[in-house]
Amino acid sequence: MGVEPYILILYYSRHGAVAGMAREIARGVTMVSGIEARVRTVPAVSANTEASTDAIPDDGPLYCDLDDVSGCAGLIMGSPTRFGNMAAPLKYFLDQSTPVWLSGDLIDKPAAVFTSTSSLHGGQETTLQSMMLPLMHQGMMLLGLPYSESALHSTRSGGTPYGASHHAHEQGSVLTDDEKQLCRALGKRVASVAIKLQD
Repeated sequence: MGVEPYILILYYSRHGAVAGMAREIARGVTMVSGIEARVRTVPAVSANTEASTDAIPDDGPLYCDLDDVSGCAGLIMGSPTRFGNMAAPLKYFLDQSTPVWLSGDLIDKPAAVFTSTSSLHGGQETTLQSMMLPLMHQGMMLLGLPYSESALHSTRSGGTPYGASHHAHEQGSVLTDDEKQLCRALGKRVASVAIKLQD
């Protein structure tokens, strides 16, 4: 009996909002039978290049390794916004993924992105787009959120057709109902496409 395929939910979170989104996305993945969610994070980076972190975090998901990436049936990646771009820890991890690119392990697999900002117009869409670029170089097929998702029409906080998003300024890391719905929809969509592609 083979190992069940999984969607890798890879993220960096500083204050907990992106981590909360990752949990909701994982719930969406588990709504699809025959596939599981594997949640992984990346360590912070430091200007002190000699600094290092323990191999296993004190709490929360394990740190991602390249085997997690190579073996996934699909990838959903998240980061807080840093000046309209993904955060340095996630970018640093992606910069180490050349072996995955050389192997072609991610070609034709579905991918999606998610983000959180402290202000409503703080670069959600540019951050989502910045995360799409390395996924395109890996040969992945990018999925967004279609407007058939009713929460895209009703949200007064996060939520874009480019991927799930969260506006953290007023409510901090507490996601609104619409934001939760869109996170789950994103997870479910990527998992559903991954299953169809495997068939």
